[in-house]
Amino acid sequence: MAARAQQIGPSGFAGFGVALLLAALSLGTLAVVGLNAEGLFSLGPADWAALRFTVSQAVVSAILSVGLAIPLARALARRRFVGRRLLVLLLGAPFILPVVVAILGLLAVYGRSGILSDVLVGIGYRPLEIYGFDGVVLAHVFFNLPLVTRLLLQGWQAVPAEQFRLAAQLGIDGHNFTRHLEWPILRAVLPGAFVTVFLLCVTSFAVALTLGGGPRATTLELAIYQAFRFDFDLGRAALLAVMQFALCAVAAVLAWKTGRTSEFSPGIERLAERWDGRSWFASIGDGIMIVMVALFLLVPTVMVIVNGLHGLATLPASIIPAAMRSILVALGSALLTLWLAVMLALAIARQEPQNPRVSGLLEGVGYLSIAASPMVIGTGLFLLLFPHIDPARLALPITALVNAAMSLPFALRALLPAVRQARQDYGALADSLGMTGLSGFRLAIWPRIRPAAGFATGLAAALSMGDLGVIALFADADGPTLPLLMYRLMGAYQMQAAAGAGLLLLVLSLGLFWVFDREGRHDAGA
Repeated sequence: MAARAQQIGPSGFAGFGVALLLAALSLGTLAVVGLNAEGLFSLGPADWAALRFTVSQAVVSAILSVGLAIPLARALARRRFVGRRLLVLLLGAPFILPVVVAILGLLAVYGRSGILSDVLVGIGYRPLEIYGFDGVVLAHVFFNLPLVTRLLLQGWQAVPAEQFRLAAQLGIDGHNFTRHLEWPILRAVLPGAFVTVFLLCVTSFAVALTLGGGPRATTLELAIYQAFRFDFDLGRAALLAVMQFALCAVAAVLAWKTGRTSEFSPGIERLAERWDGRSWFASIGDGIMIVMVALFLLVPTVMVIVNGLHGLATLPASIIPAAMRSILVALGSALLTLWLAVMLALAIARQEPQNPRVSGLLEGVGYLSIAASPMVIGTGLFLLLFPHIDPARLALPITALVNAAMSLPFALRALLPAVRQARQDYGALADSLGMTGLSGFRLAIWPRIRPAAGFATGLAAALSMGDLGVIALFADADGPTLPLLMYRLMGAYQMQAAAGAGLLLLVLSLGLFWVFDREGRHDAGA
């Protein structure tokens, strides 16, 4: 019976097909660009400068994101105040926020004409300069600080409440409290969080495109784009793509090698009450940290809304078709992401009892695209399609496909635990009732994974809606998506119209996420 219980759900061949597709998109496109590389000695000084800038800004961004997340997560973990739950919820917003929209908000606060620059000029100082290294790092910290904070909060919430109570009874505080209770979680979470931020910063395109540029502020991702769009140097673009993938692969291996698990044994399910940090000095420090980060995250978003309302009247007529293209790409990418993630998760869960190595290999392939980048995959697809068809004709389908591949690791992370739990709880029952194949999946698996599926689909839709990556390679002048049109408005110094487009993009991205997430929780008891 147990063996047959593993057969509920669609055929396992679909999961292996998904794994092959992902391998082709990641490793296959890498092989294509590698065959077009002209050799190491063809790299010029600008290419090596791009590599140095890529690594330096990613390392600094990761250090700042992790370094600031530790005191922020500690402050949120040990303080209870009105609005705390809402603030923790808002910590997830920057990850969904379209990059170009967030950059517009950062410019409104930290740009040469921003709020802080106006204050500085009023008291006799020079305005801030956000473009270049400082601006790229600022934007990456804005996006990744909340992500690391959420990871740390989840880790500390896993510490049994009895451990905190015992520490309070024994009078353990200060350095000893950190060493015995906080450090095990930090050691388990921080290496993976650091490398995740590093990878996101290495493969970030829109941030480097809008806030970087120039010989001294170009990343590998931006250099690949420039080699295509401006120089049409396929060999150089291919070699840069290989370098970037290798850099990401080394970082991913280091994360895997340094990863550790928590040392705590499970306790009873209870919200942990923290007794540490009761001094007035610690209370003031926590309060300052929470207020400063809240302002750092919320003020740019508020500025996007305020400026966007004034810019709605100046939007060009091309905004409607651009928005429709973005919605179509987002819907196609989200549904494709859901199908890929479900098929792969089912295959992983099916193989775990009998073939753990095969299961581990499938799961590794599912996370493979996080070591690639949209530009690397887009480069390979461009090289494959260019001899046969104009890539601009397939710009939207290719963008949806690549966006789905890039969203898959996050969707798989959300779905896989739910699939495993559903198969463990209801696999034998479904088998005893003769519910196999698609009927077993529909009746036994889907109702249990529906909330996670709704969240994953909404996340994929929001990420695709705000993407400014592959579409910049393939789209022609007459077929931009909403983020690309917004970027072009910013490049033409039509900042008011760009603000209106940013507000529209923000509403559409969050709206798509809300619709899918709500549909997943509807009638699911969540």
